[in-house]
Amino acid sequence: MKLHELVPGPGSHRKAKRVGRGHGSGKVKTSGRGQKGQGSRAGKGPKAYFEGGQNPWTMKIPHKRGFSRARFRVDAQVVNLDDIENHFGAGSVVTIEALGALGLVTDASGRTPVKLLGDGVVSKPVTVQVHRISGSAKASIEAVGGTVDLQVIRWVRSMNQAEKAAALGLTGDS
Repeated sequence: MKLHELVPGPGSHRKAKRVGRGHGSGKVKTSGRGQKGQGSRAGKGPKAYFEGGQNPWTMKIPHKRGFSRARFRVDAQVVNLDDIENHFGAGSVVTIEALGALGLVTDASGRTPVKLLGDGVVSKPVTVQVHRISGSAKASIEAVGGTVDLQVIRWVRSMNQAEKAAALGLTGDS
């Protein structure tokens, strides 16, 4: 079979009815549009979202209008104290790169924040370098003699933000 031999199946393409082209066609005067009104005019009818003039639903729901920052939200990667206890020894430094090498976080580049939560217990003093930490996790680590070093997320956009981070005593790449 060649390209010029291709034809549609019988009955798959119905011929279009030409309206307004003589009495024999059966579609003369109003061409199937009925008498008067919006549906008979050129442009045929209102928009699909028109509700007949009543207050449309887009105006009834004011909290749905406007700009949303939801698509720019960044969810932190979560690590728990149990993960630190099971994978790191006493005196070790828990970095984001080390967490990524162990498969505890998926993005170890530092662009997605890593947050340490207080689920579990830690019995060894460790130095933890993460972006965010819960209050209970910080208290647990400091109770056994460990330290917490908060890192700056690498997507800091302006020098002003980096200066603010330095003023707060936060370290890391900017």
